[in-house]
Amino acid sequence: MDWLDAPDYWLTRFVFERALGGIYLVAFLVAVNQFRPLLGERGLLPAPEFIRAVPFRASPTLFHLIGYSDRRLVVITWAGAALSVVATLGLLDGVGYTIPFASMAIFALLWILYLSIVNVGQTFYSFGWESLLLETGFLAIFLGPATTAPQFSLIVLMRWLLFRVEFGAGLIKMRGDRCWRDLTCLYYHHETQPMPNPLSWYFHHLPKRLHRMEVLGNHFAQLVVPWFLFFPQPVATLAGVVIVATQSWLVLSGNFAWLNFVTIALAISAFDNAALARIFPVAPSDALTTPLPYLALALAYTALIVVLSYRPARNLLSRRQIMNASFDPFHIVGTYGAFGSVTKERFEIVIEGTAEPVLTPQTVWREYEFKGKPGDIKRRPPQVAPYHLRLDWLMWFAAMSSPMYHEWFVPLLVKLLQADRPTLGLLRNDPFDGKSPRFVRALLYLYRFTTRMERRETGAWWHRELVADYVPPVSLRGAGSS
Repeated sequence: MDWLDAPDYWLTRFVFERALGGIYLVAFLVAVNQFRPLLGERGLLPAPEFIRAVPFRASPTLFHLIGYSDRRLVVITWAGAALSVVATLGLLDGVGYTIPFASMAIFALLWILYLSIVNVGQTFYSFGWESLLLETGFLAIFLGPATTAPQFSLIVLMRWLLFRVEFGAGLIKMRGDRCWRDLTCLYYHHETQPMPNPLSWYFHHLPKRLHRMEVLGNHFAQLVVPWFLFFPQPVATLAGVVIVATQSWLVLSGNFAWLNFVTIALAISAFDNAALARIFPVAPSDALTTPLPYLALALAYTALIVVLSYRPARNLLSRRQIMNASFDPFHIVGTYGAFGSVTKERFEIVIEGTAEPVLTPQTVWREYEFKGKPGDIKRRPPQVAPYHLRLDWLMWFAAMSSPMYHEWFVPLLVKLLQADRPTLGLLRNDPFDGKSPRFVRALLYLYRFTTRMERRETGAWWHRELVADYVPPVSLRGAGSS
């Protein structure tokens, strides 16, 4: 069945798998550094409690089978990191003839391990790029080892996933905030996005005419270009170039974890060997084969995705389109999108503590600084992506509503009152040098980027004004302990 083979996309698979391995590595390192203080046995939302409350069929994870402990979590995360290195370097590609499914097994293990983390991650793992990484990772299992000819049906499915990511994001914008239709959303977005980066201040101060051009470019890249992914070459390559360029623009202007990087990795499917060889001069060392067991797996996977694609396709056509949701607990197919609405003002929560035993109007409060989110007005927004600071991102969401809607927030204050070392490790600084404050509080501020004149005069990147108390001063007795 040579007509199913796509040898012209051998290099496509080669580059894609290495890019995906690198993204997996970042994701597992994030879990190594952040999972225990956020979701561990003594975390803000302990995973063991979630596992006891939610059955395996609703949230499948290895932890249902082996039980959760922080030690087991460490084993799984470091195993995932090690396997990611193997995938990135293609260390098992050369054994394709002796162990035909070795490289496929690596991607299967990566998917199982990361699925087990995401499915107990609760709100800290509720981001759309988690499902996107898992859906992409599941697809990668069936791409086959380097010794086989890629199957063209799988290249098409990669483009179908990329289409859903881009076109779904474009539709949710047009159906959502009016500012996307009148081309004004980027008057605000660079300033109010969840986590600005070092260039966001400069992007925000571009002329409004250029902001409108940015929005038009976004609409073209997300609503028009994705259709050309299914055209013959070189049209598909040109579509891939546009998508890579626009995603790179987003990387330059903000911190969106690995969302843009997975999208760029998927866009590699638009390029054939001839296009990629100009950058990656690599060729298969032996004749490519198509073992019957591999072909059967590839065709079975293709049939599965065709059937499961009904719901995401229907969602794209629906006036009640949802975004960033998976249609199955294994995250095999999903729907994606971002910024269906754009906030016009930026609110930030600033957490402070004091060591004074009695509160007075003269009490000196000292501020906790986060690693990524705005705090100190003179600190330039850092570059974080593709790394993902989960607590910082959720602080952005928390500022939009009462703490009662964010079950992790009061536990965070308790951990700060206890000077909990793992929790403090999630922050940029501890103003009390490992000692427990007597009280903490949270204040709500309105932030905006400084003007060019304010920046020259003060050296500050941000201007802020106090709005209200978010959580009034609390002590361990008032907040409770865990």
